[in-house]
Amino acid sequence: MNELYILSAVILIVVVLVAALLDRWSVPVILVALGTGILFGSDVLGLLDFSNVGLTNQVANLALVFILFHGGFSTRREDFRSVALAAGGLATWGVVLTAAATFVILWGVLRWPLQEAMLLAVVISSTDAAATFSILRRQRIPRKLSSTLEIESAANDPMAILLTVAVVDAFTFGTGPLYTVALSFAWKAAAGVAIGWVLSYAAVWLFNRLRPSDRGHYYVLVLGVVLLMYGLAEEARASGMLTVFIAGYMIGNRPFVHKQGVTNFSAAISTIADISMFVLMGLLISPRQWATLWPKGVVLFLVLTLFARPVAVWLGTVGMKIGMKNRVFISWAGLRGAVPIILATYPLAAGLEVGRDVFNLVFFAVLMSVLIQGSSLGIVAKWLRLSKESRPQPLHNLELLTMAQSDMDLVVVDLPDPQGARGPRIRDVGLPEGSVIVLITRGEEVVVPKGNTHLEGWDRVTVLAHVKDEAAVRSALLDGEFVPRETEGGDEPSSGT
Repeated sequence: MNELYILSAVILIVVVLVAALLDRWSVPVILVALGTGILFGSDVLGLLDFSNVGLTNQVANLALVFILFHGGFSTRREDFRSVALAAGGLATWGVVLTAAATFVILWGVLRWPLQEAMLLAVVISSTDAAATFSILRRQRIPRKLSSTLEIESAANDPMAILLTVAVVDAFTFGTGPLYTVALSFAWKAAAGVAIGWVLSYAAVWLFNRLRPSDRGHYYVLVLGVVLLMYGLAEEARASGMLTVFIAGYMIGNRPFVHKQGVTNFSAAISTIADISMFVLMGLLISPRQWATLWPKGVVLFLVLTLFARPVAVWLGTVGMKIGMKNRVFISWAGLRGAVPIILATYPLAAGLEVGRDVFNLVFFAVLMSVLIQGSSLGIVAKWLRLSKESRPQPLHNLELLTMAQSDMDLVVVDLPDPQGARGPRIRDVGLPEGSVIVLITRGEEVVVPKGNTHLEGWDRVTVLAHVKDEAAVRSALLDGEFVPRETEGGDEPSSGT
């Protein structure tokens, strides 16, 4: 038992150290976790022999609950509204189109077995939020384009889960009349949304009414609330995954007591779930089984990447004002990751004969997606002339920890290009009444905000303001004139007081 504790600790430390070393090349931590699990598994170093599919499926489901909750929690309403049609479409009918196009090629053209082709098509139909967020944060592409991809990846998992559960159930228990299958699918989706919406209001009410003396109690409460939402939805035969995503979205876009602390905890628990899940799956996988399956894995990746994804993007966004270059980039940026591998455990757990092959093929295709698509996104963005110089991540920030109900919050605004362009003085910025700039970060420098301080392009400005004034704060800071240094008179220091 002591060896298990030591090996578990070593694996987690190795994941973090390697991820930190490879971060400059935008290598997703999930890929590092997968590789570490494979390295320590039975086929390579042989330090841990793990083959419990049932346990992996249960752990993966639990991890997915918190990953999806945080995906919804971190999706901003204003971002969603600006790209709602495109992102929402790709997250729903786009998933269906991807699955349908993949199935048509695998079964109708390549003559793969029906069960294998259909399971592969639905399991690998969604893009991955963890991989997408991890890689896109390094790319300076238009905000609307990145929001479309990020929100799609955060919101499309429930649809893929619904499709996978429906297909696995059909092959396991048999199919009833078509109308009963359609009604069951509709109930899972509609009830999942409704339950998430209702329970989100109950959760916010509970957060605002409690006054625990220990802030840690809020974190325990979050765990309980999320698990309760999932359990109640599943008990009602609804989609528990869709419920937690919708609840996360609703809660994340409403003010409540200790929201900043809950935000940090949700992000942390999502990261822990992500890494732990992929390490476990790396331990479960047997690379030796790829010796005979890798050609089919390559075919699956090519069909998905070069045919199914582009078909879904182009058909799913018909009539929308999305340029050709943006459509090409969206097609190539359909990264696969966490959810397809998790869903690939469902046929295994259900005891389907093709379950092991489906798991290995999906795993192989996901690795190819992260390695090839993930590593080439920057090149494709430059080729399409969509990328700009990347902004460095600010090294300083503030958090507002509230232990009482308040309508005040911190609004963080990144000022526009170009870097170092002279903007207005703080005293000339028309912030709403009751708002105050509390922090300016400029590269590695912290600028003390005073009345005569000039704002500059690429500054990150933190404002303490009423929640209702967030849009006005952003407008006041972003609508000012920013003059490039080469065109200004150069009269006074830009960060002076």
